[in-house]
Amino acid sequence: MAKESGRDQPTGELRAEIARSRERVARDFRGLRYELDFRRKFRRSFRQQTVAWITAIMVVGTLIAVLPVRKKKVYVDAKSGRKTKRNLLEAGFALGVLKIAASLLRPAITSFVTKKMLGYPRPERSGRKW
Repeated sequence: MAKESGRDQPTGELRAEIARSRERVARDFRGLRYELDFRRKFRRSFRQQTVAWITAIMVVGTLIAVLPVRKKKVYVDAKSGRKTKRNLLEAGFALGVLKIAASLLRPAITSFVTKKMLGYPRPERSGRKW
């Protein structure tokens, strides 16, 4: 069922209800901040379980130090090496041409965009400054 509007309640009761509601919201907010304070939780956990944390840090450090030692062997065919060099040369040439074209076309593009933007009506500003 829907709650009644409460128009027949005295003003004092409404104020007390509002105060209780504010206190309840404030208490819930404090509880949320307490639950989301991960920095404090981490510090307390480290103080209570120092040996476990140091052991975990040592294991992770050892894994980071040992994993890069293994190297994977890659076999390259001599013929495919020539193809990749040629492809890299073609890609570099294409990028160079694009860079030159972009620098040459930049003034034309900016003037085109400027003309298009000037065609739109400007919004009128009021005398107020925020």
